[in-house]
Amino acid sequence: MTNHSEATGSAANGNDRERNRDGRNGEGRPGGGRSNTGGHGGGRNIPGRSGDGRDNDGTGISDRVGFDAHGAEHQVTLRTPGELADALPYLLGYRPEDSIVLVALHDRGGRGRFGGRARLGIPANKDDWPAVARQLAHGLITGSERRGGRPEQMVAYLCQEPGPGETGRQITERLAPLAGLLRTECGRLDVPVIEALCISDGRYWSYCCPSEDCCPAEGLPMGLPGTSVLAAAATYAGLQVRGTLRELRARLQPWETAAALEQEVALDTAGMALVPRMLDQASRVDVAERTLSLARHTMARFAEAAPVSGPLQADLRDDEILGHEDAAELILGLQDRTTRDRAAEWMEAEEAGPALRLWRALARRCVGPYGEHAAAPLTLAGWVAWSAGDEIEAREALAMALGADPSYLFARLLHQACNEGLDPESIRRCLRAEREGRDARARSEVARSADVESAEDTTGLNMPGPGMSQASSPPACEETMELSGDSKDALAVCPSPAEGALPPCPSGADRNPPMPPPTASRRRKRVRPGARADARPHPAETEGRQPCAEESRPRSRPARGTRPGTVRRTTGMGDARRAEGTRPGGEATEEKR
Repeated sequence: MTNHSEATGSAANGNDRERNRDGRNGEGRPGGGRSNTGGHGGGRNIPGRSGDGRDNDGTGISDRVGFDAHGAEHQVTLRTPGELADALPYLLGYRPEDSIVLVALHDRGGRGRFGGRARLGIPANKDDWPAVARQLAHGLITGSERRGGRPEQMVAYLCQEPGPGETGRQITERLAPLAGLLRTECGRLDVPVIEALCISDGRYWSYCCPSEDCCPAEGLPMGLPGTSVLAAAATYAGLQVRGTLRELRARLQPWETAAALEQEVALDTAGMALVPRMLDQASRVDVAERTLSLARHTMARFAEAAPVSGPLQADLRDDEILGHEDAAELILGLQDRTTRDRAAEWMEAEEAGPALRLWRALARRCVGPYGEHAAAPLTLAGWVAWSAGDEIEAREALAMALGADPSYLFARLLHQACNEGLDPESIRRCLRAEREGRDARARSEVARSADVESAEDTTGLNMPGPGMSQASSPPACEETMELSGDSKDALAVCPSPAEGALPPCPSGADRNPPMPPPTASRRRKRVRPGARADARPHPAETEGRQPCAEESRPRSRPARGTRPGTVRRTTGMGDARRAEGTRPGGEATEEKR
């Protein structure tokens, strides 16, 4: 059901015993009975109306219905059934076909004001008519109550074009029982139907006016579109009327041309390549990024395309821009819910227009056995349309998405929210926050990567290259020492080199043997007798640490603060000796007393 500004619901069962179920009066003419209908309204009368529910002039509506085209300063008063019939496209925003429409009227200072509207398609099976009438009446009335304003009256419309060999009058007579059910169900809820109209074949009939003078059996012609006072007021107020719902759905329905077979082959080919990658957790992210990147590129191409006149030409232009392979990749990629949610962020500003065109084009490409895949692009099309203020296309697109996949939760939630008349800004805020948070995380990752690269570059500057001499290398300042117990804090840590400088090893009074870093595993250094002071260290010994220029020559005396004989060096593998208080293996130990 297409529900305009109100919610839908089910109604309780019940029948009206004081009215014929075919909606006719005792004479068999369509629309007999009272507009305020004691049988289905509790017997209340409307001020200024005759006891049979009709106006004194027999029109059935009087001058009590007002249409606010754009605020209180642009009000149009409708007085006749013809004016009500002409007003229907402006009430809905399109020209309904094969539709049941209920419009709520609210009493404002003794004058009726249009309220919520609800629409349902006319079921082909007459056995479904009672349930449809209950659902429509109950949904609109209870929805109005939930929004704080119970309607006082209703106007009902039945719109259907005649089939082959059928006339508008025959349509009117065939739909008369449905009109009676609508009046019965509304009256049961104490909201009388003051006018029920059938519109068919460019003419209208009233089910509530028994006068042949104003409502003849052959009906009355509709006014030319755009020539009524209401049309002028609506144009002045900026209201636009689309074509029919059939034309609107045609922009979203799958292809039925020869190109549909080519698109189906492209979908099969893309499915064999993409579906296994989408199921693999490692490559799933890559597929999502590729899908979003391709969608952005296609939207940019759409935005650069030359404008054309008319929706049909616009759709043909977009179909030429979008290739079969790209369309197949996008359709399959959007089946991932996370990817679809990120695509829903293109909902406003300059992104909304190209995004809506892309989702329409993809919905048209879900051909053959891929009909269920249309739920994703149709839901996105409905969301962008609703966010942009086009509730008509939003409802139709979301309804078609549920038709493709009734269990599609995103479409169900959006359809309910749109029918409830909620503001889409709350959803927009959530999507904006998600997008901003993701962008902030991406910027943080880029900054962190840049810091790591900068740190690696700085470390690389401090490492000696193959051609660097020992004098230019940063000192490691590490010696394996054997300390006696009388030493007092003889170990000193080598200071870290200043920025841009390589300090020499300490000498003179401060030449205490430095302690190696505690986190590194060091091997005892062995120096052969007679080694040259300028000898380069073996590459295997310098790997992973910065050697000191003094490492390659032995000290001739112990460091200050130690007793002679407490520090000894090995001069060979065969005659290695240890000082007292040291363990085998060459590691320095300190005696504790």
